Formats: sequence, C-alpha cells, structure tokens
Amino acid sequence: MAKVVIYTTHICPYCVRAKMLLQRKGVTYEEIDVSDDADTRQMLVQRTGRRTVPQIFINDQPIGGSDELHALERAGRLDDLLAS
Repeated sequence: MAKVVIYTTHICPYCVRAKMLLQRKGVTYEEIDVSDDADTRQMLVQRTGRRTVPQIFINDQPIGGSDELHALERAGRLDDLLAS
C-alpha cells in the first residue's frame, strides 16, 4: 500500500472531503495539521507552489488537493496509485 500524507487545517471542508474519500477506500494516511504551523505551511508552498489545503502526497509525490484526488478517482487512476 502506498504512503499517503495529507496536509490539512482544522476548518477546511475540502480537507474533510478528501479524507472521507480516502477513508471510504480504506486508505491509511498520515494527517499533518498546519493550522498553526507557519514553517510547515511555507515548506508546502515551496514544494508545491500552492498555498491551499489539503495538499496530498502519495509516495512522496504531490498529487494536489481534494479536486485532483477526486479527479483521479473518477478517471479510475487512484487505485493504481494507492496500490504502488
């Protein structure tokens, strides 16, 4: 099973939506709340070029946020990423 890390904040509905999809699929993930962590949030901006959350990584590769995660699911590509 792939290593999944999701960076979130505690008031983010998109974070909840992404986590719900992962949970429905039975995926174990590490959640890192960056609500009060400016340093980690800045690291995310440098790594992904994005300021928004969630930021989801599968096997250390950034896949984007909730919209991108759901798009992978609709395209039938998420299961393959999660299996690797």
